[in-house]
Amino acid sequence: MQLNFKEIFTAFMVLFAVVDIVGNIPIIIDLRKKVGHINSRKAAIISGVIMVSFLFLGKSILTLIGIDVNSFAVAGSFILFFIALEMILGITLYKHEDHTADTASVFPLAFPLIAGPGSLTTLLSLRAEFETENIIVAIILNVIVIFIVLKTSRTIERFLGQNGISIIRKVFGVVLLAIAVKLFAHNIKALFEII
Repeated sequence: MQLNFKEIFTAFMVLFAVVDIVGNIPIIIDLRKKVGHINSRKAAIISGVIMVSFLFLGKSILTLIGIDVNSFAVAGSFILFFIALEMILGITLYKHEDHTADTASVFPLAFPLIAGPGSLTTLLSLRAEFETENIIVAIILNVIVIFIVLKTSRTIERFLGQNGISIIRKVFGVVLLAIAVKLFAHNIKALFEII
């Protein structure tokens, strides 16, 4: 097993940008207010397990159920689009009341927020370019960063204050909306090329 630090760093940065855990801080804070305590370790580990599993089984699972990567990414763009609308408009489309703190750590936090369609699609793209062991190390490093951000989200909330969180939430909502549109446009174009 030969680790390539350039590949690890590149894969880490790509995943970090797609997962955008720092941009998700307003959503994490909002979710914590709705359900109470969030199990940071559980959310980080489950998201890591989902990403590593998808790295090995993703394409096979999608092929088995007759879904191509582009269709999966288009579906993911809709999820991101609705999350972005919630952030920008201050509305609630996703109902949280049937979730306890334990289930919220898994859904919607670990999946689809952290290990969502964007990051899972990215993993399939990275696998075509990089060695698998380098991608796994990059996932582990991202999981560590995710855990730290989740664990310190209350401190970050106190530091930013309510107005700061509101501004960041709207700004990252627009960024997330742009990512959703880009993901949709790129993959819908690829779907039409296949047809």
